[in-house]
Amino acid sequence: MRLGHVIGRVTLSKQDPAYRGARFLLVQPFTAAEFAGKAMTPLAAGSSVVVYDNLGAGQGHVIGFTEGAEASAPFDQPTPVDAFNAAIVDEIFYTPPTR
Repeated sequence: MRLGHVIGRVTLSKQDPAYRGARFLLVQPFTAAEFAGKAMTPLAAGSSVVVYDNLGAGQGHVIGFTEGAEASAPFDQPTPVDAFNAAIVDEIFYTPPTR
């Protein structure tokens, strides 16, 4: 699972029936600096991820998302999806490893 900031929504003109009742979000994955408390900075173009969301996350939320084969696991039928919102995160407690 990875964490990321929701930075927008994706609007579809047509969709597969398996996607009904949810939406797609545009998510910027966390960097190591953001875990340490640094403010979010825009990533390079192409670094964001489109995530299927049936939990109701919105712009500005931090979410936990899965990718790959695990992203299609919540669906009853085989569904083409690359990333799935698994959690809306309230707080993050991070202690960097000591060296």
